[in-house]
Amino acid sequence: QVQLVESGGGLVQAGGSTRLSCAASGGGFDVIAWYRQAPGKQRDVVAVISRGGRTNYPDSVKGRFTISRDNAKNMWYLQMNSLKPEDTAVYYCKATIYGAGIHDYWGQGTQVTVSS
Repeated sequence: QVQLVESGGGLVQAGGSTRLSCAASGGGFDVIAWYRQAPGKQRDVVAVISRGGRTNYPDSVKGRFTISRDNAKNMWYLQMNSLKPEDTAVYYCKATIYGAGIHDYWGQGTQVTVSS
């Protein structure tokens, strides 16, 4: 069973930076993504990286967030810079394997709170 464990986050001042990490118990993932969910809102994607390293970001974080992955270590990261109070949310990592169907695996989430 694949398990994902996030770390990092916490309380950060507006304009500051932090880095989230996600460690996987397995490997061979095709797509890695970070999502976030603020209270009362839906879970939204904030960064995606393919196996080949192609990345994608929504406009709300483009230029501030950077996703990266270390396939050899089965770890990936989300570097968040120029943080804003509206970035406050629980952040989740997700790993996807395309095989006989689509298999998604989620971490438990880590809180990021940006103070103004």
